[in-house]
Amino acid sequence: MTPRREDIRNIAIVAHVDHGKTTLVDAMLKQTGEFHVKAEAAQEQVLDSNELERERGITILAKNTSVPYRGATINIVDTPGHADFGSEVERILRMVDGVLLLVDAQDGPMPQTKFVLRKSLGLGLSPIVVINKMDRPNARPTQALNDVFSLFIDLGATDPQMDFPVLYASGKDGWSSRDASRRGSDLQPLFETILGHVPGPLADPAKPLQMLVTMLDHSNYFGRIGIGRIYGGRIRKADTVALLKPDGQTLTAKVTQLMGHFGLERREVAEARAGDIVAVAGLEGVDVGDTVASPESAERLPPLAIEEPTLSMEFSVNDSPLAGKDGKFVTSRQLRARLLKERETNVGLRLEELPGEGRFKVAGRGELHLAILIETMRREGYELSVSRPEVILKEEGGVKLEPVEHLVVDVETQHQGAALECLGRRGGRMKNMHAEGTTHLRLEYVIPTRNLMGFKSELMNMTRGTGLMHHSFHGYAPKTGETARRPTGVLVAKGAGATTGYALDNLQTHCTLFVKPGVPVYEGMIVGQNCRENDLVVNPCKAKAMSNMRSKASDEAIHLTPPREMTLEAAIEYIEPDELVEVTPKNLRLRKVILKRSARKRASKKEEEG
Repeated sequence: MTPRREDIRNIAIVAHVDHGKTTLVDAMLKQTGEFHVKAEAAQEQVLDSNELERERGITILAKNTSVPYRGATINIVDTPGHADFGSEVERILRMVDGVLLLVDAQDGPMPQTKFVLRKSLGLGLSPIVVINKMDRPNARPTQALNDVFSLFIDLGATDPQMDFPVLYASGKDGWSSRDASRRGSDLQPLFETILGHVPGPLADPAKPLQMLVTMLDHSNYFGRIGIGRIYGGRIRKADTVALLKPDGQTLTAKVTQLMGHFGLERREVAEARAGDIVAVAGLEGVDVGDTVASPESAERLPPLAIEEPTLSMEFSVNDSPLAGKDGKFVTSRQLRARLLKERETNVGLRLEELPGEGRFKVAGRGELHLAILIETMRREGYELSVSRPEVILKEEGGVKLEPVEHLVVDVETQHQGAALECLGRRGGRMKNMHAEGTTHLRLEYVIPTRNLMGFKSELMNMTRGTGLMHHSFHGYAPKTGETARRPTGVLVAKGAGATTGYALDNLQTHCTLFVKPGVPVYEGMIVGQNCRENDLVVNPCKAKAMSNMRSKASDEAIHLTPPREMTLEAAIEYIEPDELVEVTPKNLRLRKVILKRSARKRASKKEEEG
């Protein structure tokens, strides 16, 4: 029987977005003395090292860290909670032996809780349930735990998995307790439970080397770095190893550096053995899913199974009249190189070159997955144009299948009718509806992914900003009904110039503006939303006629309503198939694919005739 290492525990923390994973890891690091941050660099959620992660308050990239406790090392992996980054979760769970499932004491299990838990149970991992945020005034730990039990049953958990330990905690205040009615003093009960419930990794040092690469990193000095767990044998610096590709190809490489995770940093180690999670440099051409093995006995580990993308977008070179004014990287060659580089580390992404100069089809797991890539490129100085996302259809047995989402919406009861009507119009099928207190309602739907686009902004409008929504990938279902379209048209600029207050004042009575005075525009650029279904060509640059005549009415001050400013995700959801979002480091502009009015008319006439 293969022995287990008792000096190591490998666990992943999984939960829905914003249920407190990263905050709890912060507390674990502090209480084990592994949190050493200079005063000027101090921040909350120290594992959220990425700028976008800190801004949005979500984990995007999985992170490795470790804490020492009673002579053992607990390797912790902080995973993303959003289903759009599910490819990160799927890879990480192959590295660990147990999972810490965090559930908000007030909200209970949410759609993405179900997503990450299904993956964990399918791999036979040992779960520990932590009811977090017990410091909240409206905490309902008993109800949250009952909902967790129901979720385990729905997901077909085995009897040993159902016999999970339960802890109550506040990651923010740094305590845990086995009793819901008693506040703890520190996280000792959590550490004890991890050591007692999560098994040590199987480790037979006599076996030949086997390591599965699940993450990639890059160093300017060492090049590409492969991160993963060793399943058998040992590895040392300067060892010659075999790199086994999933397609059967075998490469030879030499280990130039071997690093382990200690607290918040990586440190060089002389040797690592089965059960350790390490970073290995010197493996030229290493990819996610590769097996690092001994050259004498090269045996490949089972490859990683990554779910296919559900949405695709067209990325193209920015060809607007204002192209090149903001960005450093504007050519098709630079765009192609950046997307190829992203594909190397982002395993949930698919890339296809389309006919024509500088056009690429990029497929990902969801809108947020693609939006994060676009936002990252934008901050690096890239300019590009992106199209509206399209769902990727599958065909089985002659039936077209489309991706559908599990959607949870929390609304005030006074907005119940509007929400039900909107979701019905978008082809949603209600699965559950129950009251949350006396003033709120929780609606659960299964809805086509294509009809969920644009729903968030509509929900915010109908609920006056109080509505909440969460969704995760549910599966594939037969395609039915029509795609929900935007109910209103847009205002399209007639020509190039700078917008004037005089022109915008005349336009704002019948529309919602997207621009303010003094903004450069060009022919074909979208400057506002029409109040009717049709698109309207307008002149936002019209100046007030100069004359000798003076009257009280003509000299009245102009009062402009502040324009509607869109985020990147909102802009992507808003556009129609004949429109694009122009993305530059400083600006987001909406535009028509065909800029000239006459050319748009000809194209529309051809389409009608066809």
